[in-house]
Amino acid sequence: MSKIKPSKGAPYARILGVGGYRPTRVVPNEVILETIDSSDEWIRSRSGIQTRHWANDEETVAAMSIEASGKAIADAGISAEQIGGVIVSTVSHFKQTPAVATEIADKLGTDKAAAFDISAGCAGFGYGLTLAKGMIVEGSAEYVLVIGVERLSDLTDLEDRATAFLFGDGAGAVVVGPSPEPAIGPTVWGSEGDKSETIKQTVAWNEYDSSTDKFPAITQEGQAVFRWAVFEMAKVAQQALDAAGISPDDLDVFIPHQANERIIDSMVKTLKLPEHVTVARDVRTTGNTSAASIPLAMERLLATGEAKSGDTALVIGFGAGLVYAATVVTLP
Repeated sequence: MSKIKPSKGAPYARILGVGGYRPTRVVPNEVILETIDSSDEWIRSRSGIQTRHWANDEETVAAMSIEASGKAIADAGISAEQIGGVIVSTVSHFKQTPAVATEIADKLGTDKAAAFDISAGCAGFGYGLTLAKGMIVEGSAEYVLVIGVERLSDLTDLEDRATAFLFGDGAGAVVVGPSPEPAIGPTVWGSEGDKSETIKQTVAWNEYDSSTDKFPAITQEGQAVFRWAVFEMAKVAQQALDAAGISPDDLDVFIPHQANERIIDSMVKTLKLPEHVTVARDVRTTGNTSAASIPLAMERLLATGEAKSGDTALVIGFGAGLVYAATVVTLP
């Protein structure tokens, strides 16, 4: 018989607070059109994107994360010292080590919180949320900060007509803490590595030659990604609803990864979401911010009153890998 004592975590976990940070510079489609042969109408019809935010030199991955996290901590009504874990999902922190989460944890004033980065692309927020839930239920932390943050403008080829208009920068954060009732459903997640070439970095860092190569950027096979997202991710979203024991009629809010408005519209149609369900469309003014897109969209819906505390929301992220994660949550 094991001599290990059982953990004394909370029975359940929930999102207690949310915060976001968007860089001060707003970039309209007209700026993108300076380097690609396209039109504002084409960009809007293909993606729904009208503007995006690009970070300046001071708006680093860490700086944006700290701003968003401070708002989330205040929204949760706790202090930074109570944070026991900091999970950062990003693909645009260029130092292999140390993890940027450790810098964020220190500058926020946590009491030596566990801190680590994860790389799960546009599904990263869902991965982090699931890990945070496990930490709280297991008892290794009472409150966990989950951050999705990107500076994708650093990884954008402004001459690539297929991707130049897509990406934006920003940070979104949530505080996850104990709950007396279920408020974060089971996660349906996975990967399809056989499709990893459909979204990738153009040149590996150890192969990059500044004298001959363009700076590494994100590229994708647009049609293949679109088909996969529309047909396969709707199935994953339905599985998450089933795992939570609810139907589309029970939903109040749908917050998919803000990749492309055409993908969002197709998922809404395939899932047969009722008209009363509020659908996040932050992509229009924020662009695709990868791991940051879901918490940023969540914050905006709550701030504008389009969603309210206690609403039941389906969240799903999907992207490079190809990886995905979907769950049902109660909004803070």
